[in-house]
Amino acid sequence: MGAQTFTFFTIPSNVDELKAMPEFQIDTPYKTAALSLVALLNFEANPDASFAMLDVLKGPAPTTPYEKQFITERLKGKGYKVSSFFQGATPENGYVASSPLTITVSDNPYSFPEENWAVMFVTSSGADSPRQIKLRKKPSTGEWFLNELQCLSDIRVPVAEDPWA
Repeated sequence: MGAQTFTFFTIPSNVDELKAMPEFQIDTPYKTAALSLVALLNFEANPDASFAMLDVLKGPAPTTPYEKQFITERLKGKGYKVSSFFQGATPENGYVASSPLTITVSDNPYSFPEENWAVMFVTSSGADSPRQIKLRKKPSTGEWFLNELQCLSDIRVPVAEDPWA
């Protein structure tokens, strides 16, 4: 089992900025998983730009209308879900991550079930267990692409929004 930690000094607001990031050499599933969440950090401010960045990270299989609806339903008014995966974000501080942004992506013994497929794990400070991101490798280029974000289910609401806190 392994884990890789990534530090981001800027949040990309468009595809060009995403591609300019050093981690954009998407030659490992860890990098692609981390970049997928970074691409969603501005979702509430600009969903179209986030979807454009996800399209790049999805490679030959761009984001489908169903996936866009799925992501929108899970993040609308709950942008804190994405920031909860970055260090320093807690329910108590409204899921405001520390700067620079740091995220750890890990695997487990079942992360590579088949050749060219991976399931990576990210931990939300508002959830009790790690969440999954499914990826697929394109053998001809060696690049890893996002296949499915399985990490966006609900988490504990920020304390400031919790009527029972």
